[in-house]
Amino acid sequence: MGKKSGAAPTPAIQALDASGIAYTLHEFEHDPRSMEGFGREGATKLGIDPARIFKTLMARVDAALVCAVVPVAGMLDLKALAGAIGGKKAQMADPQDAERATGYVVGGISPLGQRRACPTVIDESVLAFDTVMVSGGRRGLDIELSPADLVHATSAQLAPIAR
Repeated sequence: MGKKSGAAPTPAIQALDASGIAYTLHEFEHDPRSMEGFGREGATKLGIDPARIFKTLMARVDAALVCAVVPVAGMLDLKALAGAIGGKKAQMADPQDAERATGYVVGGISPLGQRRACPTVIDESVLAFDTVMVSGGRRGLDIELSPADLVHATSAQLAPIAR
């Protein structure tokens, strides 16, 4: 089980607790004026290598919503994402659609415990680390867990989708 925080558990935390997956929570004070982006801000404030922190992005591949998880130090390659799931065209999802589908707000979207399950693709660079961090379901909250547990908990496939 995970290391608890003082805040109410998010759906991401509840999903991990229900599955028995070990994790550690990392909290930081999100600065709404930060220009770094949520993942990079977390890396800076937590003193973690940005290559170990993965951001969750929602995209549409041939109109279907897809969850993509890539290092905050990189960018999502939309063409590679489409190819990874056998689609033709990918584009970033509308933020409101992403929030409705996941139940999270932009900047706090977790690949774990989403309201509606959708195909998830994680960049294969995740395997280079013993543990990685993803959003815990709100801004300023990250979950650290093993790559294998992240893949298992999200039923994800691995592919080279970052550049």
